[in-house]
Order: sequence, then structure tokens, then C-alpha cells
Amino acid sequence: MICNRLQNEWFRHQTSRAKDHFGDGTDMTEQQGTIAITGAAGGIGRALCTVLAEVGSRLHLIDREDSEVLQFAQQIGATASVQPVTCAETARAALAPVGGAIGGFVHLAGSMEDDPDLGDDPAVWERTMANNLRNAYDFATAMSERLPEEGMGRLVFTSSLAFRRGAVDSVAYSAAKAGLVGITRSLARRFRERATVNAVAPGIILTRMPERVIERRRDRLLQEIPLGRFGAPREVATVIRFLLSEDASYITGQCINVDGGQVMT
Repeated sequence: MICNRLQNEWFRHQTSRAKDHFGDGTDMTEQQGTIAITGAAGGIGRALCTVLAEVGSRLHLIDREDSEVLQFAQQIGATASVQPVTCAETARAALAPVGGAIGGFVHLAGSMEDDPDLGDDPAVWERTMANNLRNAYDFATAMSERLPEEGMGRLVFTSSLAFRRGAVDSVAYSAAKAGLVGITRSLARRFRERATVNAVAPGIILTRMPERVIERRRDRLLQEIPLGRFGAPREVATVIRFLLSEDASYITGQCINVDGGQVMT
């Protein structure tokens, strides 16, 4: 009897602690405020904004000035920023239009360039690291000041199949996407009382970025995918939506493959 009572008291205590982290049943995106999304006007970005708008999330979109993000934001009733981000201070400026805490943050911004001659063009390495890895680090710095004071925020970064397998034509991109997993795992520990931090690793998704790769090696790539097809942007977006939700409250520090089975780990 005493053991049962102690077990029940322990269970109630643990349940109370869990509720402190993810709320009282209200969807996290409603409870904790706006979700900020970088690279919001890209293929996966637009799909993500659409699936989040479907559940009533408040969104702040961030992208380049030439990306038509302002028009897209107006279409879905979101705010937007075209602030160029080159350091933590400009990342803060890109988030500044959002009043109060930012409950969710998704980093989709990035670029991929071929580097067949490796170090013959150091600028490729510098641009790739700046656009993928440094940009994510600067936004993480800015977000550390904007997380909710109560409850748990959600951060999601974007790695790649290139991290898992290595892209033969894009060594710099593969390295940058590996670095993003390191950022994810480090922040999951650092923000453990304030937010969950995860990443997704998309495979070959039908967006503009992998068009050249698909053109060069379409048949070979399809043979390597157990599901036998390339992915749709929405199939990545719905995984990210899950990671932003209350249902993902006990998942942190993970990199989730969305690749049709190309990598099975």
C-alpha cells in the first residue's frame, strides 16, 4: 500500500512537471505565439506556411527581397521581413516585427553550390558556410532572447541527405549541413529548460534547389530510394509541423530523415 501510494505521488509529480513544459492541452502554436520561418518563400517554406496557416498559426516570414515573400505573406495573412541577415544583430532585426515571445522558429534558409574542384574557388566554401551554417547560428543567437518565458518553445533546423551520405558534387554543402546537426544537438542541451530543438534531413524533394542534381542523375537516384519517387515539399512540411506541436514535447536533439528510405538510421 505504501509503495503504491508513493508511486502514485511520483506519477502525479512527473505529470505536473510535463504539463509545465508543454501546457494544458492547448496547441503549442496557439499557446506560445508566433512562429518565425526563414527561407519562407522557397518550396518547402511555402508548403510549411500553408500547413501551419491551415491550423491557425500566426506566422512571420523571412526571406530575401527578391523572393516575393512580401506578396506571399499578404496572401496568407502573415507578417514578413526582407532584412538581409549577415550577423546576430541583423537576425534580431529580421525578428523585430514580431511583438512578444516567438514560440516557434524554423530555419529553412540556405544555398547549395557545386564545388567539383574543391578548394580552387574558396568563395564557394565561404558563401555556403555563410548562407547555411552562419545564418542558422546568428538566428539561434537572436532566438535565445525571444523564447517564451513560460512553457517550451520549438526550434527546427534543416539538415540534408547530404549530411547523412555526402554529396559528391557539394562538399561544402555537406559539411555545412553536418554543422547544422551539431548546432541542433548543442542547443537542445543549452535550451533544455526553454525549448525543444530538432532538425529534419530532407532527401531529394521536388523544389528548385535539387533541379540540377535530378537532371544529371534522375534514374540512378530513383533506384536508390525505396519508395521509388522524389518527395513533395508538403511531406517535409508536415513533419516540421509535428515537431512544432505539443505532440512532439518529448523529442529534442534529433535529426529526422524525410527521404523515402534512402537512409535508414
